[in-house]
Amino acid sequence: MSKVDIIATSTFGLEAIVAREVKQLGYENAKVENGKVMFTADKLAICRANLWLRTAERIRLKIGEFKATTFDELFEQTKALPWAEWIPEDAQFPVEGKSVKSTLFSVSDCQAIVKKAIVESMKQSYRKTWFEETGAMFKVEVALHKDIATLTIDTSGAGLHKRGYRQLISGAPLKETMAAAMIQLSFWNPDRPLHDPFCGSGTIPIEAALIGRNIAPGMNREFVSEEWPSIPKKLWQEARRETHDLAKYDRPLEITGTDIDGDIIAVANENAEEAMMEDAVRFKRLPVGAYTSDAKYGCIICNPPYGERLGEKREVEQLYKVMGKTFGALDTWSYYILTSYPEFEQFFGKKADRNRKLYNGNLKTYYYQYYGPRPPRD
Repeated sequence: MSKVDIIATSTFGLEAIVAREVKQLGYENAKVENGKVMFTADKLAICRANLWLRTAERIRLKIGEFKATTFDELFEQTKALPWAEWIPEDAQFPVEGKSVKSTLFSVSDCQAIVKKAIVESMKQSYRKTWFEETGAMFKVEVALHKDIATLTIDTSGAGLHKRGYRQLISGAPLKETMAAAMIQLSFWNPDRPLHDPFCGSGTIPIEAALIGRNIAPGMNREFVSEEWPSIPKKLWQEARRETHDLAKYDRPLEITGTDIDGDIIAVANENAEEAMMEDAVRFKRLPVGAYTSDAKYGCIICNPPYGERLGEKREVEQLYKVMGKTFGALDTWSYYILTSYPEFEQFFGKKADRNRKLYNGNLKTYYYQYYGPRPPRD
């Protein structure tokens, strides 16, 4: 099977996690750059990456890359690429773009030129002068960075964080991809208890349940490239069959989520049902200071309020003090906390073993990691 160049895009700070996932799928040649992980594989990898990658934003097919400092260079080199190998004559192929530190800084002009060049290329391939664009979607991106133009087609459609289970969300939802990254950056494994004391709509516990049972995050959603004639249906069937073969549907898990808001707990329960994880996670209304557990060697993974709004600073500082006291009583547990609050450690009362800079949306946050003792070996 012929090889293709694939780009898994990533939130800044999560590239290494995405690269690790790519390698776990068996693609060892992953190369990391800011905001993306690149690898070469067969067409089946497009299907598998969309279905399995938990922390990537979307999967893009790279059509070509070249230096372009003039509009003529951009037009001619785009036109020379093999567009007809991927885009059928009835396809929709809108063009979006971005430009960073490049001579060609007008994104709208670059988009128009790339669109025109693709049309000219397809005219030659299909021997026709007009394309109605009524068929499958092939969203093209021209990305210019330091005068290097990268031309890609999006294979995902809706972003990969849209698993399909979160029909109802809270006011400031954590993306599913970020929740999955937080879990993968922790020492949690499916044999240990996991608790989220600020569970909101249930994203962290539900993502943990999917990870614990090895259920592919894209198993229950559709992808735009499933309609592409250039990717045989049998490849998608093979990739989806693999997700069912590898799932551990009956694996017992001890995952809980609590929140002070009873209405949002109802939302979390609905989302768990939508994800078919209602037997794997338990949600309960409870303030963080009231949480206790007799279990040993558990993990707390949470995304508490940051105090970003005016007037919330003192409330958040007091909350962090309560968290420090509550978590500290769980002396065999590890805990992992995401917040943008710069003095978090001061009010929590303990310096983290490690903290890692992550971007929650456009907001710079820190992932504070506190490591408990290792569980004894069986």
